Amino acid sequence: MSYGTTFFDNSPSEAVRSKRGKTTENLHRLDRSTELYEQVLPYCRLSRGEIWEDSESGHRVGVLDATDFREVQKIAEGKRTGIIINDPPYNVSVGRIKSRSLSKISLDAYLQFFRSWIENARAIMSDNSHLFIWIGADYKDNFQPLPDVMILMRDFGELKPRNFITLRNQRGYGTQKNWMWVRQELLHYCRGNPGFRVTYTDIPKVLSGYYKVIDGKMTENLERSRSRTIRPGNVWIDIQQVFYRMEENIPGCYAQKPLKAIERIISSCSDEGDLIFDFFSHSGTTLLAGERLKRRVYTFDNDPVFAEITIRRLEHYRRTGKTGFQWRSPFPELESTASE
Repeated sequence: MSYGTTFFDNSPSEAVRSKRGKTTENLHRLDRSTELYEQVLPYCRLSRGEIWEDSESGHRVGVLDATDFREVQKIAEGKRTGIIINDPPYNVSVGRIKSRSLSKISLDAYLQFFRSWIENARAIMSDNSHLFIWIGADYKDNFQPLPDVMILMRDFGELKPRNFITLRNQRGYGTQKNWMWVRQELLHYCRGNPGFRVTYTDIPKVLSGYYKVIDGKMTENLERSRSRTIRPGNVWIDIQQVFYRMEENIPGCYAQKPLKAIERIISSCSDEGDLIFDFFSHSGTTLLAGERLKRRVYTFDNDPVFAEITIRRLEHYRRTGKTGFQWRSPFPELESTASE
């Protein structure tokens, strides 16, 4: 399943003029246009069940189903991992828009899907490992599936809750009769006792007042500090998500996660050379974060278009040093075809 939800459109509202003076239309959301999707599909190098091998860093990208145990084992090749970062579909319909990727199913069917991929994830987790799950909540439908997923996770007793993180969107959706919805939730579970490394934000430390006795002397937090910036808590307000204004934007995608958020997770919970899994690659953020932080990433999507975007994003980064395409399409072949 490649779909998810986002509370904003990651596309500018009008065409963007390139440096060559040519007007280039942004690639609009691929889940909304069957015609556009069909145009892109022939340029995908993978078909269902196939895996792309990266000879440079050892990454793997597949077109596989997260609920199929045999396909998960196929990409894992017997390896186990200490960290899985998954952004599954949320079963939330936003803005009354139903598409190939955002269609809402019954809660029972969704929980059955969720349980299936959790069981497959558990099968490849090492004895001491982290599991991160992005999840949403539909306030118009009793906040499902967030509380239902939390209850479901109790059935997997060895996966213990570690934290409940909220990431703030810079834009959101709402009406004149409600608060604007600008949050995304991230569940953190652990098996065993995996390592954790303290990281820091870019936010300067300005508040004092947390006192503690050290060697008989009363000290406050600024005095004891090893860094001039604060540690991230479980509310992340320092990460920008207005993708269309950022280099890391991937046109055509609709559930992109911020690179900085994924890099924070990876930096805190893994070491260089470690193997990371992502069952829902979508825009390829986990793969790119792993590449930048010298980790291997095995990732897959059940949609060949998003597996292709994942590979192209990595190749684009290696070629240009840029983390995304901003307003330019990941499929320049469409521009060439249109100009002929």
